[in-house]
Amino acid sequence: METLKEQYTTLFPGFIIAATVGFAASFLGEHYGAPAMLFALLLGMALGFVYEDGKSKPGVDFAASKLLRLGVALLGLRIAFADVLAVGWQTVTLIVVGVATTILFGIGVARFFGLKGRFGALTGGAVAICGASAALAISAVLPGHKDHERDTVFAVIGVTSLSTLAMIFYPIISAALGLNDAEAGIFIGATIHDVAQVIGAGYSISEQAGDLATVTKLMRVALLLPVVLTFVLAFRSHPDAAQGKRPPLLPLFLVGFVICVVINSLVTLPEVVTSGLTTFSRLCLITAIAAIGLKTNLRKLAGVGFRPVLLMVAETVWLAALILICLPFVA
Repeated sequence: METLKEQYTTLFPGFIIAATVGFAASFLGEHYGAPAMLFALLLGMALGFVYEDGKSKPGVDFAASKLLRLGVALLGLRIAFADVLAVGWQTVTLIVVGVATTILFGIGVARFFGLKGRFGALTGGAVAICGASAALAISAVLPGHKDHERDTVFAVIGVTSLSTLAMIFYPIISAALGLNDAEAGIFIGATIHDVAQVIGAGYSISEQAGDLATVTKLMRVALLLPVVLTFVLAFRSHPDAAQGKRPPLLPLFLVGFVICVVINSLVTLPEVVTSGLTTFSRLCLITAIAAIGLKTNLRKLAGVGFRPVLLMVAETVWLAALILICLPFVA
């Protein structure tokens, strides 16, 4: 059994590379106003040759798995029970229906395209809930297979790209349809994939639209827990053929997520604490996605084909159309 010092020595080279890529991506994201997770992924992929060095593999694998789970657990600090109550039961019902049907739509269309149902679950969950963060959380509980990293990387790239386009075009669509600030806020918060893009699009319309979009989006983030738990139960009957492993019935990072939600709901934490832990969560996720990028084989990613692209576009259109159709009944 390795001592703590030996474990540190083994993990340090790969971990520090992934962390450096993550910090660089954060700087570029803030400097250019672009998604930091996409920068982390692309920079990691560009440095993929580093992963071939045996010394870096343990640390990169650690960042891509353990650090990922820690970052997802801390996402619970973004959510409080009061946020859920603030949006009203009609909006909550619409969000639940939107998330559930988008995931089911993704699974069904994936099978229609000849893709695996679990790939549809991964992309559908990413589109329906909270973009790259949801893709990483869902990927962590899906059964492993030979294309696991490739599928995760594709889902992150796809959902981030679509989220950026939505941030640009959804406010234009809202204006073209004559939506008021409340309707536009719900539409933006219930459809755009990533939190940052929701904030950008919402506040580009008005302060009221931005506030409502943010709260609506947090409700979608809150659904991450039941969705991931559902996937854990659904895929336990599909063990990894190579390793014979099943995902645990209740992953520890989900327990941590629930604890963070409860603490944030029942205890008024100092702003410096919540802000610091939320930033740390983001850094964990960026470092994890940088590590996944380092592990990615570009040739395999290039062979993913056009059907997954069509799948994610179809999921995005489905969610947006559903929310727009049902919006007059809740806003």
